[in-house]
Amino acid sequence: MAKVSAVEKNKRRIRTVEAKGARREALRAIIRDKSKPLEERFAAQLKLNEEPRDSSRTRIRNRCEVTGRPRGYYRKMKMSRIALRDLASLGQIPGITKSSW
Repeated sequence: MAKVSAVEKNKRRIRTVEAKGARREALRAIIRDKSKPLEERFAAQLKLNEEPRDSSRTRIRNRCEVTGRPRGYYRKMKMSRIALRDLASLGQIPGITKSSW
């Protein structure tokens, strides 16, 4: 199991992105728009720098839904390789069977 504090920190980051993600995206659109005057784009850049860092989508870490493990993560299953193997061996994941030949 991962540390509870690390999992909670990641959940807090997800909530921050949901709350402030639209504002960040609007500012980034202004910054990328070459037709806008340079002063307006620079002001948007300064406002973006004032936003909390945790409101950036890249700060979110993919973590296992079962254990909170950050590595060996399968996006399709939303769990780590270890939890996937354990649940598949128990037959709790539909459509996955242990192969044998």
